Amino acid sequence: MQAVFLIRGAIIGISIAAPVGPIGVLCIRRSLKDGMATGFMAGLGAATADAAYGAVAGFGLTAISGFMLRQRFWVGLIGGGFLCCLGLRAFLSKPAAEPAQGRGGRILAVYASTLLLTLANPATILSFAVVFAAFGLGASIDGAAASSLVAGVFAGSALWWLLLSGGVSLVRHRVNTRVMTAINRISGAVLLCFGVYALARA
Repeated sequence: MQAVFLIRGAIIGISIAAPVGPIGVLCIRRSLKDGMATGFMAGLGAATADAAYGAVAGFGLTAISGFMLRQRFWVGLIGGGFLCCLGLRAFLSKPAAEPAQGRGGRILAVYASTLLLTLANPATILSFAVVFAAFGLGASIDGAAASSLVAGVFAGSALWWLLLSGGVSLVRHRVNTRVMTAINRISGAVLLCFGVYALARA
């Protein structure tokens, strides 16, 4: 029975992670610039945040979700400002002549920054609530089922980011400095647009 909830959670995790948003752009850019490991760690931070918000929705923690939604102005303001900074930094950055070495500290910093950035979008709780309702799930499920559901969400989301970072890294060696410069400009502009939108929405 728990396997059913695990599979459902994995499907939900993939469906939430797959649309290309600011985190997708970051993961693609990290994979191209620093390699698969760094790109995957960026995605893993998002997967962890997805699991956390999935837990809020799955366990029916209305007090926490209510608080986050009440504070969405400040959360959105901080998240939007962070996205704008990332966008400007990406837009103005010059491609490195050599691929960066994946040092442990740097990879952990990438993971933490993406985790915080994804957590800065409390409206994700609503996405999970809607998807859970569509699957016929809700706060009425027991703790074991909810745990399996959350584990599935994390596994599905992590699988998506692994496939994305791995796929991008396969063509990384074909990307020259000129292409990387264009990618920096485009990804920076996209991130900046997401940041301005988040600020406007807040």
